[in-house]
Amino acid sequence: MSRMRITSFLLRAAAKAARSSEQSGQYVARRMISTNGASLAAGTGRRMLGMSAWQIPIPLAAQGVRHISLDALKPSDNFVPRHNSTTPEEEAAMVKATGFSSLDALIDATVPKSIRRGDAMDMGRYSEGMTESEFLSFFKNMANKNQVFKSYIGMGYYDTHVPGVILRNVLENPGWYTQYTPYQAEIAQGRLETLLNFQTMVCDLTGMQISNASLLDEATAAAEAMTMCSAVARGKKPRFLVSSKCHPQTIAVCQTRAEGLGLVADVVDEGSMSFGKDVCGVLVQYPDTTGSVNDYRSMVEAAHK
Repeated sequence: MSRMRITSFLLRAAAKAARSSEQSGQYVARRMISTNGASLAAGTGRRMLGMSAWQIPIPLAAQGVRHISLDALKPSDNFVPRHNSTTPEEEAAMVKATGFSSLDALIDATVPKSIRRGDAMDMGRYSEGMTESEFLSFFKNMANKNQVFKSYIGMGYYDTHVPGVILRNVLENPGWYTQYTPYQAEIAQGRLETLLNFQTMVCDLTGMQISNASLLDEATAAAEAMTMCSAVARGKKPRFLVSSKCHPQTIAVCQTRAEGLGLVADVVDEGSMSFGKDVCGVLVQYPDTTGSVNDYRSMVEAAHK
């Protein structure tokens, strides 16, 4: 290729690069371009001999360099883009579909000013918010400050040991709910199957005619049992007897639930229980809150008469 053709080619490339640079608004330091001692002249296309050279502005992309903003260097695992995925255009389209000119106008029309804040909540050092990685590191450091002691509180709060084979094959077995994507319906069905198997095993081990298993805490489960006893009696027996040897939190929850149901949760000593026609059920603790294991056969016989 002749020198003139090379020069002409470089001039066209330089002009194209200059136009691109002007359009993008990005200019970089000028660079010397010369070919075999020949330099390129801008605008005229003249060839100037010697070592002097015309300086042509070259855009960033032509140098193998691209512009990176400081925002691009910040962590990308923050809350907003991970959970608020709508773009400004999508937001504007949704607001327009509701008949308002802006999101602020929509909020003004729907949220009373009396319950709105005019400024952000001042949470001190946490007002700015953390990225996911920052929070995990912060939370891990906080959790490491915990000191684990042996609990002697009793009253339903006991340490337990679950064998690994039970934990892995029963409690953590995904086959209980699904073999594919765990939708809510499959999880609920698998949970019910697990509870049914467990309460059936309890009946087999204890000889009881009925047992009930749930994922509720003990106090709430006791209150649910009280509700069931009232429903079986069709609400015609308003008294429910609670042993004074039940855990205090169990007694408190039963009393609170009974008040809302129009029942009376009588806390009485087990030796002085009177089973009148207005009693819909009895609640005893086994073992009781003091750790005693009592024989309740005589009480059960009296309650069934």
